Amino acid sequence: MTSARKGGADAGAPGRPADERRFAFGKALRIRRRSEFLRIQRRGRKIRTASFVVLTMPQALPAASRVGFSVSKRVGNAVVRNRVKRRLREFFRLHRERLVRERDIVVIAKPQAAELSYADLVTELHARLSA
Repeated sequence: MTSARKGGADAGAPGRPADERRFAFGKALRIRRRSEFLRIQRRGRKIRTASFVVLTMPQALPAASRVGFSVSKRVGNAVVRNRVKRRLREFFRLHRERLVRERDIVVIAKPQAAELSYADLVTELHARLSA
């Protein structure tokens, strides 16, 4: 594993074209700790859609928006859950610059999310999260 790839895609990775870095989705842009998920669940504002519950909360220190996903076993088996997470990651990776800024966002998938196409997912989330 090369040092540029170690630890995942980094938005500031040297050697990458600037256009490619703009679409990176590194660790700094993700919510990873359980304590952070719980804090956002307790204090965040809920936005409900047909297939998702989106929790948003302003960040204490202004920075790029971060996102975390929760896809439980109620959504489906491992293959289905991973497909939903891949689609969510892709949505946030491509639309990050057009979404609300300086917020922590947690997306909780409902069982209906398993049936969504990527286009339907984009339509449903973009309307609720646009800046």
